[in-house]
Amino acid sequence: MTAVKNIRSLSLVELKEYFESIGDKKFRAIQTYEWLWKKNARSFDEMSNLSLELRKKLAEDFEFNTMTVDMTQQSSDGTLKSRFKTYDGHLMEGVIIPTEKRNTACVSSQIGCSLACKFCATGLMDRKRNLHFDEIYDQVAILNEQSLKQYGTGLTNIVYMGMGEPLLNYNNVLKSIERITASDSMAMSPKRITVSTAGVAKMIRQLGDDKVRFNLALSLHAANDEKRNTIMAINESNNIDALVEALNYFYEQTKNDITLEYVLLQGVNDSLQDAEELVKIYRRIPTHLINVIEFNPVETIPFLKSDEDTTQQFTDYLAKHRVNVRLRRSRGKDIDAACGQLANKA
Repeated sequence: MTAVKNIRSLSLVELKEYFESIGDKKFRAIQTYEWLWKKNARSFDEMSNLSLELRKKLAEDFEFNTMTVDMTQQSSDGTLKSRFKTYDGHLMEGVIIPTEKRNTACVSSQIGCSLACKFCATGLMDRKRNLHFDEIYDQVAILNEQSLKQYGTGLTNIVYMGMGEPLLNYNNVLKSIERITASDSMAMSPKRITVSTAGVAKMIRQLGDDKVRFNLALSLHAANDEKRNTIMAINESNNIDALVEALNYFYEQTKNDITLEYVLLQGVNDSLQDAEELVKIYRRIPTHLINVIEFNPVETIPFLKSDEDTTQQFTDYLAKHRVNVRLRRSRGKDIDAACGQLANKA
C-alpha cells in the first residue's frame, strides 16, 4: 500500500488494508483508529498497546500532524481562550464560553480570513490557508479536555464562529463535523453544532443539497444592501435577496435551525429604521432567532458599541414585532476573546 501523508486521512477500512499489507493483524487497525479518534493521541508514541516496532513502522509510513496549545488565557468572566499552533507553525485561536447550562466551544476554520469585514479583527489579517479537517477536530478535542479540567464538564455545544469563513473551507468543515459527531469518536449531536457564515449563497445551497444535520447562522449585520456593502464586502457578490433565497432553500432541504447574527454598531445599523428593515428580512426567512450582538472594540477599527438605551430600544422594537430576539452580551473582552476580536493577540 502506498504511504500517505496523513494517517488521519485514512478510513478504518483503509487502515485495515494497510495493516494487512505489512503482514499484521486487522485488529491493530481498530486499536490505532481508537487512538486517533477516541483517545485523541497526538503522537504514535502514545499508542501504548502497539509494540515499539509497530509504532516506529507507522512513523516511517505516515505523518501524524497535530495541533499544540501555544498559549491559554482566562477571562475574569470565566471565558477561556487558547492559541493553537499547527505543525507548520501557523497560529489560530479557539474559545470556550461557559454558562450555567452549557459550555460552548468557538472554533476556527481558517488561518486568518479573506473577507475583510470592516468590524472584525480577524478581517484585518491575511488568510494563510484553510485548516485541515483533523486540525479543526484537534481544536475541539483540546477544548473539550480543557473544559473538563477547568469547569468539570465537557463541551455541550460547538459554533464555527472563530477565525475564517467556514463555507470557504467547505469540505474540511463538513469532514470535521463528520468526525466530531461519529459514534466512534466524540459522538456529539449535530443539533448542538452551528456553522456561521458571512453569506456565501452558493455554498448555503450546497449545504441543503448535502442534507447536513447541523444548524446554520448568517452573519447579517445590516438589513439593506447599501449598508451591508459598506461593512461586508462579500455582500457585493452575495446580496441579501440571494441570501434569503439560499436560506429558504437550505431550510426546505434540511429543516435545521437558522439564526441571524446582528452586531450593533453605533450610528451605523442601530436605528429603529434598521430594526424595521430587519423585521422584514426576518419574516422572509424561516429563522428561529435573531442574536443581537454587542460590538467589541478593536484597535484601528473605527466603530463604536451602541449605547445601552439604543440597544434596548432596538431589541424592544424587534420583540414588539414578534421577533424571537436575544441580546448576546460580550464574553472574554479583557483577553480579546469576544466576538470579532480573535487575531492571535497575546
